[in-house]
Parts: sequence; structure tokens; C-alpha cells
Amino acid sequence: MRLLKQLVPVSVVAFAVNTNVDAVPGSPPLTLLLGVATAVLAVIVYARVVRWSERREPVEVARQGAARALTRGTLIGVALFAAVIVNIALVGGYRIDGLGSLTGAIGLIGFMAAAAVTEELLFRGILFRIIEERTGTWLALVLTGLLFGLSHLFNPHASLWGAIAIAIEAGGMLAAAYAATRTLWVPIGVHFGWNFAAAGIFGTEVSGNGATQGLLHGVTSGPALLTGGEFGPEASPYAVVFGLLLTGAFMWLARRRGNVVPRRRRTPATLAR
Repeated sequence: MRLLKQLVPVSVVAFAVNTNVDAVPGSPPLTLLLGVATAVLAVIVYARVVRWSERREPVEVARQGAARALTRGTLIGVALFAAVIVNIALVGGYRIDGLGSLTGAIGLIGFMAAAAVTEELLFRGILFRIIEERTGTWLALVLTGLLFGLSHLFNPHASLWGAIAIAIEAGGMLAAAYAATRTLWVPIGVHFGWNFAAAGIFGTEVSGNGATQGLLHGVTSGPALLTGGEFGPEASPYAVVFGLLLTGAFMWLARRRGNVVPRRRRTPATLAR
């Protein structure tokens, strides 16, 4: 019941992301405004339903230290995607063919902010956090990572391999980021930085959602196995490798800080209930 009480309200706000963006096609300033407003509303709704259903303060979205954590996460996300695109470019799979659109990139800030916030609240703030209480950190990481990957199968140019890649490189990494920091601001920042770098800076597709207009006019070519094809660089093996490396780093930090929740062992008394 606690899961449903939190999932339903935040899901309604998440659904509003697509509705808002579809309502203002071709208007980057309005997309920016609506996207940021949706992100703020989602956090407010999440905080209220946590207070209501768990009778506690939602410390994972506390305002204190939020700006610093968001900035740190965003820089990590941008650097991570930049490392992926540089490696793809080194094998001839990506090139810059002039400048893109500044106004397009501005609109993407709002869209990516709304997507990053709502998805992190749903998958890490609600699903991972509550499942982790029952199964422990590692199993919750695997289960929610798979769900996160499968959710991308509904995108326009989705592929099974793309969904698997997302599950490995992003689903696990973002859950690990939360486990290491116990704040949602870091995974939100990483998620936003990764997506905005992909679309808003390098002008590539994000999770099979189609062409984007970023600061650069990026062109991908060559074998889909290396570039990710229509799904985008997230389906590249470079993205999977770098995502796994960062997952390992975050989980090392989580273990060092004592943030890894062990799997709950069922005792005879528990089984008899």
C-alpha cells in the first residue's frame, strides 16, 4: 500500500511531462518553463506523499545541500557521456557537422529536467528505496535496473538490446549513486547531465526518442554495434562499460560508508507468520 500511495501521485505528475511538451511543440522557452515547473511539482508531490505515508521527513530530497549535490551529479553525467562520445568518435562513429540550435538546447533543459526528476523519484526514490528495505541493496539494484530498462522499450526507436544496455549502464548506476549518497539529488543530476549532454550538447538521440537539436549538429555513422544505431549512444558498448565502471565506484563508496543494506534473512518465526 505504501508503494501504491507514492507511485500513483508521482506517476500522474510524470505523465504530465509528455502532455505538457506535446502541448507546446516548437516553443523552447515554454518547454523550458513547463519542464522546470513539472520537475518542481514532482518533488513537492513526492515529499508530501512520503510525509503522509511514512510519517517522516523526506530527507532524500532535502533542500539543504541540494544545489551542490545536483551540480556534482550533473558534472558526472556530462563527463560520463562525453567519455562515451569521444570513444565513439575515435573509431569514426561520430562527427560534428557544424553548430546546432541554441534555442533547441534551451528547450531541452526543461524537458530533460522534468524527465530526470520524475524518473528518479519513481525508480530510485520509490521503487528502489522500498524494495531495498525487503531485499537488500544488491537485489533491489538488479530488479529496479531491469524495470528501468524495460520501461524504455516503449520509446519510438526502442530495441531489446537498447533496453538491456539502459538497465545495465543506467538502472544500476543511478541506484548505486543513491545508495552511495542517500540523496536523490545526485542521481537526478547524473541523469540530467547524461541526457542533456547527449541531446542538448552533442545532438544525438536519447534512448531512441528521435533526432534532437542541441548546441552541436552531431552525426553518427558506422556499425550500430559501436554507435548504438537508432537507439543512440546509450546502446553503445562504450556506454555499458563506462556505466558499469561508475556503478562499481558508487557501490564501493556505498560499502565504505556503510550504506549497503544486507538481504533480509527469514527466520522460522517470520516464516510462521
